[in-house]
Amino acid sequence: MTVRIGTRASKLALTQTQQTADQLAAVGGFPVELVHITTEGDVKTGSLSQMGGTGVFVAALRDALLQDTCDVAVHSLKDLPTGAALGLTIAATPKRVDVRDVLCARDGLKLADLPHGAKVGTGSPRRAAQLRAARPDLDVQDIRGNVDTRLGRVPGLPGNAAGTPGDLDAVVLAAAGLERIGRLDAVSEFFETDVMLPAPGQGALAIECRTADAPRKAGSTEGSQGVLAQALAALNDEDTRLAVTAERAVLARLEAGCAAPVGAFAYRKGSILYLEAAVCAVDGTRTVREKKATDGLTEVGATLLGIEVAELLLAAGAAEIADLAAS
Repeated sequence: MTVRIGTRASKLALTQTQQTADQLAAVGGFPVELVHITTEGDVKTGSLSQMGGTGVFVAALRDALLQDTCDVAVHSLKDLPTGAALGLTIAATPKRVDVRDVLCARDGLKLADLPHGAKVGTGSPRRAAQLRAARPDLDVQDIRGNVDTRLGRVPGLPGNAAGTPGDLDAVVLAAAGLERIGRLDAVSEFFETDVMLPAPGQGALAIECRTADAPRKAGSTEGSQGVLAQALAALNDEDTRLAVTAERAVLARLEAGCAAPVGAFAYRKGSILYLEAAVCAVDGTRTVREKKATDGLTEVGATLLGIEVAELLLAAGAAEIADLAAS
């Protein structure tokens, strides 16, 4: 049995999918092959919010699973819409890597050192809002493209041709993506979560498959106990699962899309799961931030924690400062 693993064709997607494929093959003892899928987000231009958010990177991969073009799909978890996909299951969330956002600036500059009016590029309304909150004087510009394309727009960074001036002073990216493709040398500053809360699910991967092939849960008749299901179960990290469940529950309750200016970060320490979340005005003029913890270390407990934090945000006026469907 060869397990077919669906992936987008970008360098980052191929790298993280190949790493996942190697782990599955090692655990399951079966051969694997990568199936390249072109998504709507890879073809269209324009901002992510105009295209409907980062869910545009997911639909084609999910269609490929349902049409039996591949057996498993590997997503950046922050790209996944919070709604359930009929017939599909997130079978595993491997151990999360660095959740932080990073600044990649010319001359190794940090955020505080950027000159007045410096041009900083990001494709994320969440990052843009928090940048403007920290430095209202910056010229934050909406950009698209893969990691190397973005880095190439900053003079002196990897991907920027020698002698090319570049049109940006800095870009903001996810540490996780740079780590996975070996580009951490471009980082001039790691943003701690008190400065910039990451996107829900940032730094984590989601391994999705057809529900019939997913690991069977205790007491359930759904799913499989086959070799693939066992391999998927072995790749799952429960602490990561709990954290991202809480973060995504915030998004779901706020009825906010993947591209909304919402940050959330959860982590387990001992017997407690902690969650902090924020909603920002896109212009950076106002932010509401709330945090809470629970000792309910189950998916239900994590979900309830996310809902409770979202309710606190709404009570603090989150729906008034951002384009949220919830009220």
